[in-house]
Amino acid sequence: MNAPITPHRPIQALPDQLISQIAAGEVVERPSAVVKELLENALDSGATQITVRLEEGGVKRIAITDNGRGIDKDQLPLALARHATSKIASLHDLENVGTLGFRGEALASIASVAAVTVTSRTADAAHAWEIVGSHNGSVSPSSGAHGTTVDVQDLYFNTPARRKFLKSEQTEYGHCAEVVRRIALARPDVSFSLSHNGRTIDQWNISELAKRSAHILGNDFAEARLALDESAGSLRIHGFAGLPTASKARADGQFFYVNGRFVRDKLLVHAVRMAYQDVLHGDRFPSYVLALDLDPALVDVNVHPSKIEVRFRDSRSVHQFVFHAVQRALAQTSATAFGSVPAPLPAASSLSGDTAGAGLGGSGIWRREQTQTSFGAQFTNTFAPASPGANRPFFADAPGVAQDTAAYGALFGGGAGAANSPITQVEPYIASPEAMAREEYPLGFALAQLHGIYILAQNTKGLVLVDMHAAHERILYEQLKNALQAQVSGQDMQVQSLLIPVTFYADAIEVSTANENQDTLKALGFDIAALSPTTLAVRSVPTLLKNADAQTLARDVLRDVREYGGSRVLIERQNELLGTLACHTAVRANRILSVQEMNALLRQMESTERADQCNHGRPTWVQVEINALDKLFLRGQ
Repeated sequence: MNAPITPHRPIQALPDQLISQIAAGEVVERPSAVVKELLENALDSGATQITVRLEEGGVKRIAITDNGRGIDKDQLPLALARHATSKIASLHDLENVGTLGFRGEALASIASVAAVTVTSRTADAAHAWEIVGSHNGSVSPSSGAHGTTVDVQDLYFNTPARRKFLKSEQTEYGHCAEVVRRIALARPDVSFSLSHNGRTIDQWNISELAKRSAHILGNDFAEARLALDESAGSLRIHGFAGLPTASKARADGQFFYVNGRFVRDKLLVHAVRMAYQDVLHGDRFPSYVLALDLDPALVDVNVHPSKIEVRFRDSRSVHQFVFHAVQRALAQTSATAFGSVPAPLPAASSLSGDTAGAGLGGSGIWRREQTQTSFGAQFTNTFAPASPGANRPFFADAPGVAQDTAAYGALFGGGAGAANSPITQVEPYIASPEAMAREEYPLGFALAQLHGIYILAQNTKGLVLVDMHAAHERILYEQLKNALQAQVSGQDMQVQSLLIPVTFYADAIEVSTANENQDTLKALGFDIAALSPTTLAVRSVPTLLKNADAQTLARDVLRDVREYGGSRVLIERQNELLGTLACHTAVRANRILSVQEMNALLRQMESTERADQCNHGRPTWVQVEINALDKLFLRGQ
């Protein structure tokens, strides 16, 4: 197809109106963009109360009123002029932006494609003043309280082609409401009111982030979240990370803020995603409300017209800081996440003879034997029989298992699992009413085993169901990771030199990345050198990954180093191998466990990080409260 021939025209300066309309194409993409710009201006003015009124999805009208400082009469025309702002005056100000808005083009762009009226009153003014249309409009007296109202009507009335691209009224309103929610989440110290077509939709009073996020994201998030607040140098991250069990099929519950500004930054999203990797199923998305505060000079917010993306001066440090902070918060995801860590099962009360100190990884029922391999610690779990005795755990003043637990073994018909692992007899453990009242053992005590797969336990809330394989898999996985970390802590990464270096074709970006990041690559255990402008050679890799495809591994590492300033490939591959080892080592389904073995597993879960999920992201236990059981049997009805 031949391109149309453009007539020759001389170079000429564009009229201001056309310049503003071109800018509006970037700034005023849809009504929600207008809402965002006006809300940011309101917050920059020091407002503590903001009202948003919309009509017909914001296309017919957007009116935003605040109680901020207001605008002086003689500065109202400048408020609608192009590139006029009170927020920056020099390059130093631009490099240290501490406000949400700073370009000075939003109001002018909006006024070029809509009918705009600005009414404002400062604290020392006798009455409000109003300007209509553009910076060329006249300023006249008006009525109004202290603060500013920006009234935008008939969006795109003079650019009908743009209006055709807008969606339905409900869709456009949904986008506007989402913008208000994002900003309201960032500023719980400001009250917001949102109405549509004369009907109040949302009202958020001044509160704390915990209450504001519960109001906006719902009770499901409020009941399944972990608070975090960590600092390192000039960096601080705070907010809430949703529990993995509250993950969603869509990424619509993710809110990240940088210095109070909502952003969609791939570096930050990647850091959080990696922190959830060990506890989240691959096709699920976590929910979170996180705020990163740092020196404005260390982040560039002027890289996108809508300021939705940012660029960090030290992206690697930011990535690692966010990753480790969220990862540490998620380490609380265990049975004791919201309480104190319980004391271990008392040996003197639970077992007799040489079985004292029982527990998974202990010396009574499960014995952990450690041998060193080339990549870390390998654990062999062997079964040691316990001493004979009654096998009936019970609570003081509470019902236990009525039958001898040997009867449960008969349910499996003497199958292979029962034959290989007969139910052993141990002394009962009696939990005092005081211990139960303090909830020292959140997962309670085992009652029986169901189909060789699930452990049934009773705690103060009701019934606990545990997937014994998934639970044991998480325990072993954490043990393996800790052992490997202890082995390499404070040492250089163990490296395997390749007898024959692996060479491959590389583009200019990969070659420059390898040349510019040699120290980072060596710290990760890689020796990747350029042989020519188009060829890279892999000479060594981390010992743990010596059997991996060197070329694919090198490309992945170089991509991560380029995009995030570091690489998660090493840890991802290590964890993948350790997870496989843990899966094959964990107790299998249809393995008949004694009640004491089941209790040992419960105690180990209570002291293991991330014990709520196996390393594939599946839940390891669920709680069925007693009132839910009452409803099943219509008790009290």
